This record gives sequence, C-alpha cells and structure tokens, in this order.
Amino acid sequence: MKSRLPKVGTTIFTVMSALAAERGAVNLGQGFPDFEPDEALLEAVNRAMRSGHNQYAPLNGAAALRRVVSEKVETLYGRFYDPDSEVMITAGATQAIMTAVLALVHPGDDVIVLEPVYDSYIPAIELAGGRAVRIPMTQRYRVDWERVAAAVSNKTRAILVNSPHNPSGMILREPDLRALEAIVLRHGLWVISDEVYEHMVFDGEQHQSVSRYPAIAERAVVISSFGKTFHVTGWKIGSVVAPVKLMSEFRKVHQFNVFVVNSVMQIGLAHYMTNPEPYQQLPDFYQRKRDLFRQGLTNTPLKLYPCEGTFFQLVDYSEISDQAEFDFVKWLTCEKGVASIPLSSFYEDRVENKTIRFCFAKKEETLRLAIDRLSALV
Repeated sequence: MKSRLPKVGTTIFTVMSALAAERGAVNLGQGFPDFEPDEALLEAVNRAMRSGHNQYAPLNGAAALRRVVSEKVETLYGRFYDPDSEVMITAGATQAIMTAVLALVHPGDDVIVLEPVYDSYIPAIELAGGRAVRIPMTQRYRVDWERVAAAVSNKTRAILVNSPHNPSGMILREPDLRALEAIVLRHGLWVISDEVYEHMVFDGEQHQSVSRYPAIAERAVVISSFGKTFHVTGWKIGSVVAPVKLMSEFRKVHQFNVFVVNSVMQIGLAHYMTNPEPYQQLPDFYQRKRDLFRQGLTNTPLKLYPCEGTFFQLVDYSEISDQAEFDFVKWLTCEKGVASIPLSSFYEDRVENKTIRFCFAKKEETLRLAIDRLSALV
C-alpha cells in the first residue's frame, strides 16, 4: 500500500513514554502534567454536564467560550477578534495546526518552518501537498531572519512560527516580530502562529503574540491551547483566532475534519475563565518548577540551556557520554530511571547536538525524585 506519510512511524513521545512505564522511570519526556487541574474547573465541567450541555455545540464553538477567548486576547494583546466570525474552538492545537495548513496551503506551495520543529508540522504540510522549507535556528536557538528572508521564493505560501518554542524553550521578542512582519509584508505571506505556551513566559518577559502586531495579525492564524494552560492535556481542546477572510477558509476545513468540539468542556471552560487569575498566575507557577529543576541540576555534569518559556528544559550531556542522543535517552531511562526526549527527533536529518529535552510540568516530588536520580550522573 502506498503511504501518504512514508517517513512517519511511531512518535518518539510514544516510544519513550512506553519505555519509561516498562522500566519504572520518572517520565520527564512527553509534555504533560502529572498533577490534577483546579477543582473549580472540574466542578464547572460537571455542572455543565448535569445542566444538559451534552449535544452538539455550534460549528465554531460555544458562544460563551468564544466570547471569553475574544475578551482575553483583546485584554492581553490589544486586538479585538469578533467572537462570532473570528474565533473558533478546536479539538486541541494539533487539529488546529492541521486545519490551518489544509486551509491555506495548496499543492506545490512551500511553507517555511524553524528547525528544530515540532513533530506535527511537517506531516500537516505534506498532507496538504506542500513542501516544508526548514530553516535551522542558531546554535543558541534564535531565529536567523536573514536566512528566513533568503529562503522565500515565488512558491512560498506561509511561515509557521512557534513561541514560546517547543522544544528549545526560547521566546520571540519584539525585534523578531518586526523582522517577521517585514518578510510577511514584502512577500504577501500567511502566518500560522503556534502559541500554546503563551502563558508560560518567565523572568518578567512579555509574550509577543502575533496578535499584538496588526500588520501580521491581518495575515495570521493564531493557535492556543486550553489543555496546556489549565493542565488538562487529555481534554484536547484549543482555540484559534484569525481575521474573517482566513477564518472563513479555516471553518470550511474544520467542519469536515471534526465538525464540532466537546460541548461540556467548552461550557465548563467558559464559566471557569470568567476569573482570569488561573492563567495570570501560570508564569510564576511554572517558573517555580523551572527554578527547582534547574537548581537541582547545577551540581551535575549536565549543561543547562536558557529556558525562557514553555515547560521544557534543554540540557547538553556531552561531558557524560559520546552516545547518540537516542541511545543516550534510552540509557538514561533504563540505567538512571529518568526518561527524556532526544532533540535530534525534532530534525529531519537527526542532527546530533548531544542535547536532550526534559519536561518539568510535574509535581514537586516527581521533580525531586528525578533530580536525585540525575545527581548520580558522573
């Protein structure tokens, strides 16, 4: 049988989570919390279920949740999106990315992505008949905008950006957005902006959403995640904002992709988000976890990269081993009892930098157990 995705197999996240379970390792590989969400959110969903919100929601999502999303974006980033025509609730961010790509990219189009690149981007582009043009980030995981500009051709349709960036933990700042703006306007490109970690930006920095920049926002689909924000990754629910000309195309694909999204979760989230404190407190919540984990690794041979956002920490293990990254993470899981993800899995050609990614979205006791085990590294 001829495959639509001949290069795609089982994801590294599935492989490492299975190995962690088999070996009883602390799983700092796959990006999900090991703690429960706010009880108030669970109660809001339970009330919604008991109140009869168990049938189809509207195509673009429950009106109450779309209003809350619109209000949040306007408050935080200064741009108003009409909740009726410019906001869509999706079955998680991965579905939103796939739908945005299918809506905007035509066979033969090029889409620029930044490498290391999250694993769902390339398959989405290829399923749309497009070609991913990979632009490597610098050694310190910054964007070389001159190289991005040089990669634009008459086939380039869109740029897919991600900030805070998974897997590196770096953020885009205003100069980055201005450089992106210049390229987009010069060549008339579309932007797909993956901002699922928007509320996990540390050290007093401000998240530079594409929505803050009117000239880019007019040409952008911006994607967010309730699952990441409220510690409910298993709910698979996200949101998209875009100007009506783009959202009308997004809606066409969405209706034949998932049609509608879980009604009960939408109503529960709408009630819960009338109080902005949970996402306002999220930077400090995750910065404490980041700092605990980083401090715990200071006396190990692991070299820490900066972590400006997300709940991921990159480390260089070159002082410990010459093994390839996949071999090292297997060894670390089996012999030291801590699972991680090789950074090479985020590259097409399996670039080897002796760098791995840990997830610190875990209970304090989980992080301390991992630190104890990693402290035995020599």
